[in-house]
Order: sequence, then C-alpha cells, then structure tokens
Amino acid sequence: MIINKISLTNFKNHSEQSFDFSPQINCFVGNNGVGKTNILDALHYLSVGKSFLGNSDLNNIFSQKLEDGSRQMMDFFVIDAEIQNEEKEDLIRILMPKEAKKVIKKNDKTYERLADHIGYLPSVMISPYDSNLISDSGESRRKFLDAMISQTDSSYLFDLIQYQKTIQQRNALLKSFAKNRYFDKDSLEIYDDPISTFGTRIFEKRKEFVEKLNPIVQHYYEIISGGKELVNVFYESHLLTDDFHSLLLSSIDKDRALTYTSRGTHKDDLLFEMNGNSIKKIGSQGQQKSFLIALKLAQINRIKELTGKSPILLLDDIFDKLDDTRVSQLIELVNKENFGQIFITDTHKERTENVVRRINEESKIFEIS
Repeated sequence: MIINKISLTNFKNHSEQSFDFSPQINCFVGNNGVGKTNILDALHYLSVGKSFLGNSDLNNIFSQKLEDGSRQMMDFFVIDAEIQNEEKEDLIRILMPKEAKKVIKKNDKTYERLADHIGYLPSVMISPYDSNLISDSGESRRKFLDAMISQTDSSYLFDLIQYQKTIQQRNALLKSFAKNRYFDKDSLEIYDDPISTFGTRIFEKRKEFVEKLNPIVQHYYEIISGGKELVNVFYESHLLTDDFHSLLLSSIDKDRALTYTSRGTHKDDLLFEMNGNSIKKIGSQGQQKSFLIALKLAQINRIKELTGKSPILLLDDIFDKLDDTRVSQLIELVNKENFGQIFITDTHKERTENVVRRINEESKIFEIS
C-alpha cells in the first residue's frame, strides 16, 4: 500500500496543502508550530479515520483569523488521497462538515461504518507521546493493544464494540439500582452471556497476539540496544485465572457498591519488563525509548505477517528523542526490512537530508512554512 498523493483542505492549520509522495521515504521539515505533525495526523486519519492526538474531529477544522483578532471555524475539512493498492489506485476521501456527521469514502462509495475502513491502510506511529504507554494507566496500553489487533482482524473490532456497549448497559443498570435503592439480580444477569461471549473471544485473541508479539519485541530490542538487557511484554487479565461467568458472579457485591463492572477484559493490561522488573521503575530514558521503538517495529512486523500489507510508518519528531546515529540505524533497519512507506518530521533540513539521502536516493523532503 503506497500513498501517492494527499490533499488537505481546512485541516488543522492547513487551509490548502498538497503533496506528491515518494514510495519510500518522505520528510516534512520546518520550524516548530508550522504543522508538520498535523500532516502526519492527516495520514493517520487515512488509516483509522481519526486523530492520533485524540482531538475531536470538529477541533481539527481550520479556523480563520478575522480582522478583530477572533477566529472563525470554517464549514468543513477534507482529506483526499490517492492510494496505490496492488495493481489499481483507490481514491479515499474523509469529509468532516461542521454541522453533520463525518463521511469516509473509497472510490466515491461511502462506508456505512468506520469499522469497515479499519485495516484497509494499516499504519504505525512512533511519536513523543509513546512514553505514555509506559507512564500512563492500563487504559493507554489497552487502547494500543486494541488498535494493533483491530488493524488485522475485523471480527475482533466487532467483538470489542459489542463488549463495550454491553458493559455500558450493565453499568447503567448498576447505577440505576443504586439511585433507586433496589436490586434485581435476574435483570443484571441478562448481560452475563453476551459479556462472557464477547469478552472471552477478546481475551483469547489478545493473549495469542501478545504471545507472538513478545519474541519479536525482544529481537528488535536486541538489535537497537546491543542485547544488554532482556525485555518482555506480558498480558495481564482476570481471565488468566478464572472464566468470565465466575468473574461476574464473584464480583456482584463489589459491582453493586462501586456501581460499575469491576472485573473483565476492560481491565486488562500489558506489563513491560526489563530483566524481570518493571521498565517504568528501572529503565533509563534511553532504555525506555529503545523498548518503545522495538515494540512499534514488532507491531509493524505482526501487521505485515497477518495482513500481507506493509503498514505506513509515521515517525514524529524522532530526532528530538534519539541521537542522529540511533535515528539513522532505525531508518536503515525499517528500510532494510521492507516495512513500507515512511513519513518523518524534523526541524533541521540538513540533518534529515544527511540521514535519508544516504539510505534512499528516492526520498523526498518537503519544507513546511
């Protein structure tokens, strides 16, 4: 999958912008604040239909500065792209009107559900925000795991959506019981079967995915770090020791008191370890960065293995987090592994040119101002 061209209209700080890409390496260079990361975010939209920064769609519509100094939001944003898909070229359009629902089209045909688009153009982002995977709560790591698997398995995404809906319904009932000071166990147990069915399937796929991901993370960490430490990714879930029906039954009293479902796959986590200890506790900043890059490279490897597609790789501000030699090794590695099209942001044009031109003559560098 190769993005040949992208055009932005009223997207973030870009009123109008268009790029013709190299099938290999593409770099966006310019000062901080000119919108380099926003271009990567537009590419991320093409992949999963939403911002990797977590912004709402409405907040990504360009705002025009008026004479009195205030800003006026435009009526819409559009992202158009030409994507080479094997022997044919697909046209992808993402339209976000200010007063209506977001629309995603492929070759002028509108997707009925966003989920139907997920997996068409897989992507992997490496950015400064990745440190949140180590420092934040389990929710960040669950979202990361779900995003990885959803790009390779549409049935997993369906199960996940249904599971989350059913958990929300069960939680609403628990809150209703507390508010009205009564309890009906039979009404609550209506949700046990669907939660158990969807949750068990989610658990099994997560478990298998992480088991196969872990040795690949170890492989890339050894290459990046020189093999000085042993790293591991472990999957943590209540279902490793109990079946879902038993979990729900044993936690009814606790759920009533908390007014939400306290156990299940929505509480799963990933454990990142180095030499048997938490990376968060013992890993240096450099070791944590190397681990996160190894994790993302393993993600690319698994997506390619499961789908046959080479994900696009988005490298945001990578020079700011690693020294030039380490960045050069990283880009050389992904280029050698034939991981697919690469997009990079940087503030120094000469530095970028020195690294990428040496690795690939066909790379393109775009100056953003």
